[in-house]
Amino acid sequence: MSPYDMALDRELWRWMPSEVTLAFARTPFHPLVVDATMASAIGDDEEVRATARCLSAVAPEAALYACTSGSFVNGLEGARKISMAIRDEVDAPAVTTSEALLEALELLGIGKLSIATPYVPELTERLVDFLAEDGRTVTGCAGLGLDKLIWQVPYGKTADLVRSADSDDAEAVFVACTNLPTFDVIAPLERELGKPVLTANQVTAWAGLRRLGLPLPGDARLAEASRSVTA
Repeated sequence: MSPYDMALDRELWRWMPSEVTLAFARTPFHPLVVDATMASAIGDDEEVRATARCLSAVAPEAALYACTSGSFVNGLEGARKISMAIRDEVDAPAVTTSEALLEALELLGIGKLSIATPYVPELTERLVDFLAEDGRTVTGCAGLGLDKLIWQVPYGKTADLVRSADSDDAEAVFVACTNLPTFDVIAPLERELGKPVLTANQVTAWAGLRRLGLPLPGDARLAEASRSVTA
């Protein structure tokens, strides 16, 4: 499931192996800009449950809450509350984007990272707090300050954002927001920066596939990390 303004379904599809089918349901519309108020609204328990219930008709084997800000805005407890609510409604394993990020950081052994976000400063600060709550240190940070039309950001601007966020002591860079185009810049930026570049849709897709016992196509690093845990 995704927030009502999600416009990048295609990015999640690009991470899927041929045997996997995605079914999407969107949270109810609110006439809000992208800020902490909106992030809290799309994580509202009643609305999350109602949206997840729509997906129960197709009996999913795993469920994803594909939104970064909606799952970190209220801390670790808020993220867990969302995934638990979805799990209860669809009767299947569920995970949020922010929980998926923490899983990826844990499996890759990353304690220090830089973050690149399209968000307004308040939301970016909430992400820093979320990571600190899990014991992670943010060593570099950059944001675009956008409160709308995030999916229209061109790849070149996203790449420049990642470069400006990176710091020498960061072990990885995380690019937030499932509505920010990132798919085609990950590999070039990893070669350029010499470190993992994790993105919201990438870790979301990976966490969902992991719950199905499947690797993430095109990402040998995360696939190997998954195998090392399940072996």
